[in-house]
Amino acid sequence: MARVALVTGGTRGIGRAIVERLKADGLKVAAGYSGNDEAAQACARELGVMVIKGNVGVFEDCRRAAEAVSAELGPIDVLVNNAGITRDGVFHRMTADQWSDVIRVNMDSVFNMTRQVIEGMREREWGRIINISSINGQKGQIGQTNYSAAKAGMIGFTKALALENARKGVTVNCIAPGYIDTEMVQAVPAKVLESIVAQIPVGRLGRGEEIADMVSFLAGEQAGYVTGSTLTLNGGQYMA
Repeated sequence: MARVALVTGGTRGIGRAIVERLKADGLKVAAGYSGNDEAAQACARELGVMVIKGNVGVFEDCRRAAEAVSAELGPIDVLVNNAGITRDGVFHRMTADQWSDVIRVNMDSVFNMTRQVIEGMREREWGRIINISSINGQKGQIGQTNYSAAKAGMIGFTKALALENARKGVTVNCIAPGYIDTEMVQAVPAKVLESIVAQIPVGRLGRGEEIADMVSFLAGEQAGYVTGSTLTLNGGQYMA
Protein backbone atom coordinates (compact mmCIF):
# COMPACT_ATOMS: atom_id res chain seq x y z
CA MET A 1 0.00 0.00 0.00
CA ALA A 2 1.30 3.45 -0.93
CA ARG A 3 2.44 5.64 1.91
CA VAL A 4 0.76 8.99 2.53
CA ALA A 5 2.63 12.30 2.66
CA LEU A 6 1.52 15.78 3.69
CA VAL A 7 3.66 18.73 2.61
CA THR A 8 2.86 22.09 4.17
CA GLY A 9 3.37 25.09 1.92
CA GLY A 10 3.19 22.54 -0.85
CA THR A 11 1.58 24.35 -3.77
CA ARG A 12 4.41 26.69 -4.78
CA GLY A 13 8.20 26.93 -4.85
CA ILE A 14 10.22 24.36 -2.96
CA GLY A 15 7.06 22.79 -1.56
CA ARG A 16 5.59 22.11 -4.96
CA ALA A 17 8.86 20.54 -6.14
CA ILE A 18 8.72 18.25 -3.10
CA VAL A 19 5.09 17.34 -3.77
CA GLU A 20 5.86 16.53 -7.40
CA ARG A 21 8.80 14.31 -6.46
CA LEU A 22 6.97 12.39 -3.74
CA LYS A 23 4.05 11.80 -6.10
CA ALA A 24 6.51 10.48 -8.71
CA ASP A 25 7.93 8.19 -6.02
CA GLY A 26 4.52 6.56 -5.70
CA LEU A 27 3.26 8.20 -2.52
CA LYS A 28 -0.24 9.55 -2.07
CA VAL A 29 0.40 13.24 -1.49
CA ALA A 30 -1.51 16.17 -0.02
CA ALA A 31 -0.25 19.74 -0.42
CA GLY A 32 -1.12 22.24 2.27
CA TYR A 33 -1.53 25.94 1.55
CA SER A 34 -2.87 29.06 3.25
CA GLY A 35 -4.13 31.61 0.76
CA ASN A 36 -3.31 31.32 -2.93
CA ASP A 37 -6.30 29.39 -4.26
CA GLU A 38 -5.23 29.78 -7.88
CA ALA A 39 -1.83 28.19 -7.26
CA ALA A 40 -3.47 25.43 -5.22
CA GLN A 41 -5.96 24.60 -7.95
CA ALA A 42 -3.15 24.52 -10.52
CA CYS A 43 -1.14 22.20 -8.28
CA ALA A 44 -4.08 19.84 -7.82
CA ARG A 45 -4.89 19.83 -11.51
CA GLU A 46 -1.36 19.54 -12.88
CA LEU A 47 0.07 17.09 -10.34
CA GLY A 48 -3.04 15.14 -9.46
CA VAL A 49 -2.70 15.60 -5.71
CA MET A 50 -5.00 16.58 -2.87
CA VAL A 51 -4.76 20.19 -1.68
CA ILE A 52 -5.87 21.31 1.76
CA LYS A 53 -6.27 24.91 2.93
CA GLY A 54 -5.48 26.16 6.42
CA ASN A 55 -3.24 28.29 8.58
CA VAL A 56 -0.37 26.21 9.96
CA GLY A 57 0.04 28.77 12.73
CA VAL A 58 -3.35 27.72 14.14
CA PHE A 59 -3.49 24.38 15.96
CA GLU A 60 -7.14 23.67 15.10
CA ASP A 61 -6.52 24.31 11.40
CA CYS A 62 -3.72 21.76 11.53
CA ARG A 63 -5.96 19.25 13.29
CA ARG A 64 -8.67 19.67 10.65
CA ALA A 65 -6.14 19.38 7.82
CA ALA A 66 -4.60 16.19 9.20
CA GLU A 67 -8.03 14.66 9.74
CA ALA A 68 -9.12 15.55 6.18
CA VAL A 69 -5.98 14.04 4.65
CA SER A 70 -6.28 10.89 6.75
CA ALA A 71 -9.95 10.49 5.80
CA GLU A 72 -9.26 10.84 2.07
CA LEU A 73 -5.82 9.28 1.62
CA GLY A 74 -5.12 7.28 4.78
CA PRO A 75 -2.93 7.77 7.87
CA ILE A 76 -0.09 10.22 7.33
CA ASP A 77 3.27 8.44 7.14
CA VAL A 78 5.45 11.33 5.93
CA LEU A 79 5.17 14.92 7.12
CA VAL A 80 7.21 17.66 5.47
CA ASN A 81 7.10 20.89 7.48
CA ASN A 82 7.90 23.35 4.71
CA ALA A 83 5.51 26.29 5.21
CA GLY A 84 7.17 29.58 6.03
CA ILE A 85 7.00 33.35 5.68
CA THR A 86 9.36 36.30 6.03
CA ARG A 87 8.74 39.65 7.70
CA ASP A 88 12.18 41.19 7.38
CA GLY A 89 13.49 44.19 9.26
CA VAL A 90 16.42 45.09 11.49
CA PHE A 91 15.68 44.12 15.07
CA HIS A 92 15.80 47.61 16.57
CA ARG A 93 12.91 48.55 14.29
CA MET A 94 11.09 45.21 14.29
CA THR A 95 7.48 45.26 15.44
CA ALA A 96 5.89 42.71 17.74
CA ASP A 97 3.71 41.57 14.83
CA GLN A 98 6.73 41.03 12.57
CA TRP A 99 8.25 38.85 15.26
CA SER A 100 5.17 36.90 16.26
CA ASP A 101 3.89 36.32 12.71
CA VAL A 102 7.14 34.63 11.69
CA ILE A 103 7.51 32.61 14.89
CA ARG A 104 3.90 31.43 14.65
CA VAL A 105 4.03 30.35 10.99
CA ASN A 106 7.62 29.11 10.82
CA MET A 107 8.12 27.62 14.29
CA ASP A 108 4.80 27.05 16.05
CA SER A 109 3.55 25.33 12.90
CA VAL A 110 6.13 22.58 13.35
CA PHE A 111 4.56 21.72 16.70
CA ASN A 112 1.02 22.22 15.38
CA MET A 113 1.43 19.82 12.45
CA THR A 114 3.77 17.27 13.98
CA ARG A 115 1.54 16.89 17.03
CA GLN A 116 -1.28 15.73 14.74
CA VAL A 117 0.68 12.80 13.30
CA ILE A 118 3.24 11.67 15.86
CA GLU A 119 1.01 9.37 17.89
CA GLY A 120 -0.16 7.50 14.80
CA MET A 121 3.40 7.11 13.54
CA ARG A 122 4.49 5.73 16.91
CA GLU A 123 1.59 3.28 16.98
CA ARG A 124 2.40 2.02 13.46
CA GLU A 125 6.14 2.07 14.28
CA TRP A 126 7.00 3.90 11.08
CA GLY A 127 7.16 7.56 10.19
CA ARG A 128 9.19 10.25 8.52
CA ILE A 129 9.21 13.86 9.70
CA ILE A 130 11.24 16.24 7.55
CA ASN A 131 11.64 19.87 8.57
CA ILE A 132 12.71 22.49 6.02
CA SER A 133 14.94 24.97 7.85
CA SER A 134 17.33 27.44 6.19
CA ILE A 135 20.96 28.45 5.84
CA ASN A 136 19.96 31.54 7.83
CA GLY A 137 18.93 29.38 10.76
CA GLN A 138 22.53 28.16 10.84
CA LYS A 139 24.53 31.32 10.20
CA GLY A 140 22.07 34.14 10.92
CA GLN A 141 21.19 37.01 8.60
CA ILE A 142 20.91 40.77 8.95
CA GLY A 143 17.25 41.79 9.00
CA GLN A 144 16.05 38.31 9.86
CA THR A 145 16.35 37.80 13.61
CA ASN A 146 12.78 36.51 13.60
CA TYR A 147 13.28 34.17 10.64
CA SER A 148 16.71 32.99 11.78
CA ALA A 149 15.40 32.28 15.29
CA ALA A 150 12.50 30.23 13.96
CA LYS A 151 14.64 28.26 11.52
CA ALA A 152 17.29 27.59 14.18
CA GLY A 153 14.51 26.44 16.49
CA MET A 154 13.47 23.87 13.92
CA ILE A 155 16.94 22.33 14.14
CA GLY A 156 16.73 21.94 17.92
CA PHE A 157 13.20 20.54 17.61
CA THR A 158 14.45 18.01 15.07
CA LYS A 159 17.20 16.70 17.34
CA ALA A 160 15.05 16.34 20.43
CA LEU A 161 12.13 14.70 18.63
CA ALA A 162 14.50 12.32 16.85
CA LEU A 163 15.82 11.10 20.20
CA GLU A 164 12.32 10.58 21.57
CA ASN A 165 11.11 8.51 18.63
CA ALA A 166 14.11 6.60 17.28
CA ARG A 167 13.07 3.33 18.95
CA LYS A 168 9.61 3.64 17.43
CA GLY A 169 10.77 3.61 13.82
CA VAL A 170 10.07 7.31 13.37
CA THR A 171 12.92 9.38 11.95
CA VAL A 172 13.11 13.16 12.23
CA ASN A 173 15.47 15.13 10.05
CA CYS A 174 16.08 18.67 8.89
CA ILE A 175 17.13 20.17 5.57
CA ALA A 176 18.73 23.62 5.54
CA PRO A 177 18.58 25.02 2.00
CA GLY A 178 20.57 27.98 0.82
CA TYR A 179 19.25 30.33 -1.85
CA ILE A 180 16.94 28.43 -4.20
CA ASP A 181 15.66 29.59 -7.58
CA THR A 182 12.04 30.23 -6.59
CA GLU A 183 9.59 33.04 -7.35
CA MET A 184 10.43 34.63 -4.00
CA VAL A 185 14.17 34.74 -4.71
CA GLN A 186 13.66 35.89 -8.29
CA ALA A 187 11.69 38.86 -6.92
CA VAL A 188 14.90 40.14 -5.28
CA PRO A 189 16.38 43.12 -7.17
CA ALA A 190 18.81 41.98 -9.85
CA LYS A 191 21.89 43.63 -8.33
CA VAL A 192 21.15 42.12 -4.93
CA LEU A 193 20.63 38.70 -6.49
CA GLU A 194 23.93 39.00 -8.33
CA SER A 195 25.72 39.74 -5.06
CA ILE A 196 24.09 36.69 -3.45
CA VAL A 197 25.14 34.37 -6.27
CA ALA A 198 28.67 35.78 -6.07
CA GLN A 199 28.89 34.42 -2.50
CA ILE A 200 27.92 30.88 -3.53
CA PRO A 201 31.01 28.79 -4.34
CA VAL A 202 29.24 26.68 -6.99
CA GLY A 203 28.25 29.91 -8.73
CA ARG A 204 24.49 29.47 -9.01
CA LEU A 205 21.23 29.31 -7.13
CA GLY A 206 19.93 25.94 -6.03
CA ARG A 207 16.95 24.25 -7.66
CA GLY A 208 13.80 23.11 -5.95
CA GLU A 209 14.30 19.69 -7.46
CA GLU A 210 17.57 19.35 -5.56
CA ILE A 211 15.76 19.88 -2.25
CA ALA A 212 13.07 17.45 -3.39
CA ASP A 213 15.69 14.80 -4.11
CA MET A 214 16.90 14.98 -0.51
CA VAL A 215 13.35 14.85 0.83
CA SER A 216 12.71 11.81 -1.35
CA PHE A 217 15.68 10.02 0.21
CA LEU A 218 14.76 10.92 3.78
CA ALA A 219 11.14 9.89 3.21
CA GLY A 220 12.06 6.42 1.99
CA GLU A 221 12.73 3.04 3.53
CA GLN A 222 16.46 3.41 2.82
CA ALA A 223 16.78 6.32 5.27
CA GLY A 224 15.81 4.39 8.39
CA TYR A 225 19.27 4.86 9.94
CA VAL A 226 19.31 8.61 9.37
CA THR A 227 17.73 10.62 12.18
CA GLY A 228 18.41 13.84 14.05
CA SER A 229 20.46 15.14 11.12
CA THR A 230 20.55 18.59 9.54
CA LEU A 231 21.53 18.33 5.89
CA THR A 232 22.84 21.47 4.22
CA LEU A 233 22.15 22.20 0.55
CA ASN A 234 23.62 25.62 -0.10
CA GLY A 235 26.28 25.28 -2.80
CA GLY A 236 29.06 25.63 -0.24
CA GLN A 237 27.93 29.07 0.94
CA TYR A 238 27.93 27.94 4.57
CA MET A 239 29.64 24.75 5.75
CA ALA A 240 28.33 23.45 9.05
